[in-house]
Amino acid sequence: MENGGYDSLAAFVAVAREQSFTRAAIKLGVSPSALSQTIRNLEDRLGMRLLARTTRNVSPTEIGERLLQTLAPRFQEIEAELARLHDLRDKPAGTIRITTNEHAAETIVWPALEGLMQEYPDIRIEITSDPSLVDIVADRYDAGIRLGEQVAKDMISVPIAPDMRMAVVGSPSYFARRPPPATPQDLTAHECINIRLPTSKGLSIWEFEKDGRELNVRVEGRLVFNSGRLRLRAAMNGFGLAYMLEDHARDYIADGRLVRVLSDWCPPFPGYHLYYPSRRQHSPAFALVVEALRYPK
Repeated sequence: MENGGYDSLAAFVAVAREQSFTRAAIKLGVSPSALSQTIRNLEDRLGMRLLARTTRNVSPTEIGERLLQTLAPRFQEIEAELARLHDLRDKPAGTIRITTNEHAAETIVWPALEGLMQEYPDIRIEITSDPSLVDIVADRYDAGIRLGEQVAKDMISVPIAPDMRMAVVGSPSYFARRPPPATPQDLTAHECINIRLPTSKGLSIWEFEKDGRELNVRVEGRLVFNSGRLRLRAAMNGFGLAYMLEDHARDYIADGRLVRVLSDWCPPFPGYHLYYPSRRQHSPAFALVVEALRYPK
């Protein structure tokens, strides 16, 4: 500011309100002499007298009173907003936006945050289920949740789930018609339910590994879905083999509605991670969300 700065104007408002250099100096945490010099410098820069000084009293001049009436409400607004920000620093509040996929949202994120919401009523949570890999910075999300292998290296990454495995499954009725595959290469002779990738829009390659040997297989079949639930339903109804997260199929394998094959070709890999930019300034609410999701607890 050409004719004065925030500190000088704040000093003037304090002296005019208190009508005392001594009381205003105590309020501002400075010496009376330093405060007096600040006011003199402000008056010199403006080229006009703002305060009338006597041995007993200090009061605004006509020009000073006009300036005070203009500044005082604005300084009150600034002080009130700073007080609110101070409260927010110590009190968990505000909106946390998270992008994830539907499986993580339903099985991990919401179960972990439901209790947090009940304990901290001033925290608001927005969870967007999106299978594609979105740019959390450009789309103004506070954090994203994806499999550990999908998280960019420049992000802070926090594990929120144990390691996971893929599973190849089919129904008993399907295997009544065809022998189970013994190796991943055998899948080329099977009816497989393909996966449409949300980001590239291509068909997913089924990835396998055993004893350090990696195999990627392009499968064929009459069905293509971008929905894990539809793949699961089609597999249970005998339409072919499905490739999905073990978590999706575990209960159906346990009760016999699905049969798992090639399990020795599906090693563990890093599970879901919460990730966010390293440069963001974290609020108490965000810190609570991270701790609620962190694995292991």
